[in-house]
Amino acid sequence: MSPTSHAPRTSDGTPGARPGVTLVHTREALDQLVDQARAATRHQATGQGTTAPRVAVVMTMGALHDGHATLVRTARERVGRDGFVVVTVFVNPLQFGAGEDLDRYPRTLDADVRVAAAAGADAVFAPSVDEVYPGGEPQVRVSAGPMGQRLEGASRPGHFDGMLTVVAKLLHLTRPDVAFFGQKDAQQLALIRRMVHDLAFRVEIVGVPTVREPDGLALSSRNRYLSPQERRTALALSAALFAARDRLAAQQALRARAATLPASPSRAEALSKLGESRAAADAHAVAQVAQHGPGGGADAVRAAARAVLDEAADAEPPLVLDYLALVGPADFTEVPDDHTGEAVLLVAAKVGTTRLIDNLPLTFGAPA
Repeated sequence: MSPTSHAPRTSDGTPGARPGVTLVHTREALDQLVDQARAATRHQATGQGTTAPRVAVVMTMGALHDGHATLVRTARERVGRDGFVVVTVFVNPLQFGAGEDLDRYPRTLDADVRVAAAAGADAVFAPSVDEVYPGGEPQVRVSAGPMGQRLEGASRPGHFDGMLTVVAKLLHLTRPDVAFFGQKDAQQLALIRRMVHDLAFRVEIVGVPTVREPDGLALSSRNRYLSPQERRTALALSAALFAARDRLAAQQALRARAATLPASPSRAEALSKLGESRAAADAHAVAQVAQHGPGGGADAVRAAARAVLDEAADAEPPLVLDYLALVGPADFTEVPDDHTGEAVLLVAAKVGTTRLIDNLPLTFGAPA
């Protein structure tokens, strides 16, 4: 099948918009486009003596929204005007388990092509299942290892093996120098980075911050399944993360204040003179920190998030929590209460029949 050119949805000079995007469905057509892009960049590098712009890929399962568009715009900025950005649209059956929403997952290819074009893509690769897995499901797959069996992996057995298998295959087919993934799927991003490192893929993996609705809900293709009432309940996911972030910020601010106070038998009394609105409780907490170290750090952050989720469990319709976890970014195991450094707070829950995930990176400071 020969490549098909599609005009972008808008032509008003939006930054990053391209004259058109080429839609291809086969490996052969994709190879032709990537070969042409590589040849063009080699020619430019030879003619101008500059480093050739690079090829970038953004992998999606379609139903593109502004979160995906942000990935494409970031890719375009990274490779430059003369680089080549390809967006893949493929609903991968290997990463859907029994009873999950493979059949009802939205397929909106025409709209996806318009979104990709307006965001700055050069090509959309939208293969069939037979094109990606000729002869049926692959007998050899990528194993996600121990990290892939935790959290999302425990809730969705085999999900990450299927995800890594298709990502590996699409990396081979698109041959990019750099690939962009959203941080909303934090465990997925960590596993892709681990696969690229462990299996020596010659590609740079870039994580792009989560894009949110004005009300805080993380953008997701599954949001369209939510009724207005379910959406109100679903806001508890982001609200829980923000409550935890605020609790951590308050703790660290108190510790910073405590560090400036002179040593005395009662730091609580000294802190109360600062006029804090929560002087008694917070001063006592800081006094405990000063005497016993940073106890209550990670556990207090978890508790702040769980309080919001517990309240949402009594909403109508209720939020049904799958997990809340505060983990280290290297292995996704729970961090101890006295943790310092980077961490990720993750939540997964169902509202009605729709399963949603969200996360927030946090940084725990060293003890005062």
